[in-house]
Order: sequence, then C-alpha cells, then structure tokens
Amino acid sequence: MTYYTADIIYSDGNLYRDHYFSVENGMVQGLAPLNTLDPRAFRDMIAFEDSLVVPGFVNSHTHSFQSLLKGFCDDKPFFDWRDQGLYKYSQQLTEQDIYHGALFAFGEMLKNGVTTVCDFFYINDQDNANANAVIRAAKDLGIRLTLARTMYDWDGAPKRFQETIDQAVNNTRKLSAEYANDPTIQVLPAPHSLHGASPEMVKAGADLAEELRTVFHLHVAEGEYERQMITEKYGAPPIQYLDKLGVLNNRMVGIHCVWLDESEIQLMADRKAGISYNPSSNMFLGDGVTHIKELTEAGVTISLGTDGGCSNNRASIIEEMRMTSLLQKVVHHDASVTTAEQMLAMGTVNGGLNLNLPVGKLEKGYGADFVVVDLEDLSMQPRQNPLKNLVYAMMPSAIRSVYTAGRKVYDIGEILTVPESDIVEKVIATTGSW
Repeated sequence: MTYYTADIIYSDGNLYRDHYFSVENGMVQGLAPLNTLDPRAFRDMIAFEDSLVVPGFVNSHTHSFQSLLKGFCDDKPFFDWRDQGLYKYSQQLTEQDIYHGALFAFGEMLKNGVTTVCDFFYINDQDNANANAVIRAAKDLGIRLTLARTMYDWDGAPKRFQETIDQAVNNTRKLSAEYANDPTIQVLPAPHSLHGASPEMVKAGADLAEELRTVFHLHVAEGEYERQMITEKYGAPPIQYLDKLGVLNNRMVGIHCVWLDESEIQLMADRKAGISYNPSSNMFLGDGVTHIKELTEAGVTISLGTDGGCSNNRASIIEEMRMTSLLQKVVHHDASVTTAEQMLAMGTVNGGLNLNLPVGKLEKGYGADFVVVDLEDLSMQPRQNPLKNLVYAMMPSAIRSVYTAGRKVYDIGEILTVPESDIVEKVIATTGSW
C-alpha cells in the first residue's frame, strides 16, 4: 500500500485539505483525513509539497492516427478538409505509422494530464492489426485506453475503413476478448454515424454493446448538413431516428450532438444517453456550438473530447474545459451560465461515466489515475481559487507529475516511458515526404 498527500486533493466536486489517499494494485483504496492514518503508515507516505492533486483527465473522444495530419488539413471547408486531407493521408498510413501516430497523440495527452482516452479508430483493413498497434502504443506509454472499434459500411468512404456487419462485429468481439483481463484496456463497438454506418450496422453495434456490457459511441448531428441529410433520408432528425431504431438508451454516447432541437435534448435525457462534446474541433470545422446549458439542465451526462489532430491541433482536456465554458458564456451572454466546477466534472468523472469505467475520482474502487499540479507555477497565481485557475488559467508548465494506475508516467517535463525525442523522430520520418 502506498499513501499520498498534498496541500489540496480534489475529487468529485470537493476540495480536501489534510487528507490522504491510498493506492494498491493500481486502484484507490480510500480517501480520508490524515489524522485517521496509522502513524506507522507515514513511512510509506509520498507528500506532494505546494501541490494540488486532481483525478487524471478523461479524453472521451479522439482519433489518434490523425495527430500525424496536424497542419495538413487546416482552414478548409468541411468536404475539402475530409477529401483532400483526412481521406488522402489516412490511406497512406502503415501499421507502424499508426503506432507512431498513437504514441504522438497519447504522449501529448499525458503531458496535458490526460490519463484515460477513448480512441475512435476506423482504419480496419487489416482486421485487428492496426487497432492492436494503437493498443500497443497506449501500453508502451502508460495511458489507459478505450479502443472504440469503428463499424463503417458506407461505400463512399475509403475502402480501408469499410467492413461488412459480420466482419465488424466479429473483429470487435475478438479484440474485446483479447484484452478482457487487462485493466487498462477496454474495447467497445462504435458505429461511425448514421451516414457512415447503415441502420443495420448501427443496430448491430448497439446489440454488441449489450452483449459485451459496454457502452457504444457514434458521431451524431455534428454538422447542419448531416441533420438535413438524415432527416431527408429517414424522415426524422438524428436523435429521433436513433430512438426509432431502438438504440437510444443508457449505453449510447453521441459524439458532438451540435444540431439538436429541444425535443431531441429531452429525448436524450429521457433515454439516459450521454454526449462527448468536442468544442475545439467543432469550432475548427465551423460546425456550431452544442447546447451545453440546455443539455445539462435536462440531466444529460456530458464528457469532453479533443477529437483528432486534423480537426484540433491540441490534445488537452484542460483546453476543452476552458473552451466549453467560454463558448457557453458568449452564446448565452451570461458569464454565470457555466462554472469551473462543472467543467472539471465534464473533464473527469463524466468521462468515466461515458466510458463506463471507474475513473475520474480519487475514491475507493477507482483507478489510481491522478495529476500533481504545482501550486507555485506562475499560471496558478494567486492561489485563493485553485479550481478556477486550473480551468481558466493553468498552463502545461503547472503539471508536475502524472500517474496512471498508480504508476508515474510523466514527471517534471519528461515522459518516463517512451523518450519524447524518439516520438518526434518517427513523426518527422512518417510525414517528411507529404
């Protein structure tokens, strides 16, 4: 058993002073006042001085291979971005390129305090070989990974994205079984979207999630054009159509959900579906702004994602918390409409809920994933309101250490598992001829 203490410990909306938490076998065993600890245990205590400890941030949506595409798809209309950027370059990537892209993405996330990530992965032309490359990168770096194995049968997409329903289901089931006993890896089905996956494939993904006892993720109502297309094709807007399919339930997490009306917001709340919101990506592509205030008031669980590197050039949930709050304030012309505390919930515990994982709290039964923040960093001054500073002011320089499953993976500017210079070298080698 190892014991940790700090000036301030944050968990699930509360600030604790003169407390400690205990860790064993990668799991938090408890959070309690220091004066309740057996004095003999202090010899096993690690004390973080001038520090705030928070749960590791949860990135509930990304596409790690897209980190290699940073700068190649910027400032373009959506279809040019997709066809001349995403589709063009993704068709060139080898299994090793995908591994290096994942190292790049996950390494940047660790440096920004992300300890759990959901990678929505769809380059599945090699059965599970490419997905395994992503998983290998996560394990090598020491980040907790949910691999959302995408199901994609739209014939307008690159061939290497496409599978039949049987192929997608069987490969996802097989990959899930392969990592069933690994506490840091989870596999779940992810029908791409209502335009990227047929209704039959979406239903198959939802059924598989039921079988595997996971959630399932899919892109929903990201752009106005998508809402119009789905409404014309199926006679109902996206959320209503998903409900008609029988898949809008407490296992479904919709990615983006920008273009919803009031009835769809209430329907998501009634069915207890979740949302992974990606504000920077939505701004980058000109999608719009999700109705966070209305969704929160309706009771929908909202987590945050960075999306991929070619639609968001930074991999930081701290950035997404800040952007989420500021966007809502300007849209509603009301600075009180969101709070730093709400944003921290979206960046931590809500991510765990939308991945169905025990992460995002420093409490008994949760993964020992946490970030040590330097309260003496310039960006954390003045110190009277550390949570406000963390969301609205903190710079990466304030992140002193990062732990995943009780293991230190980042410390004082250095990734401890894979040399950052090696990652940079491979990125340059992969993209140098583009």
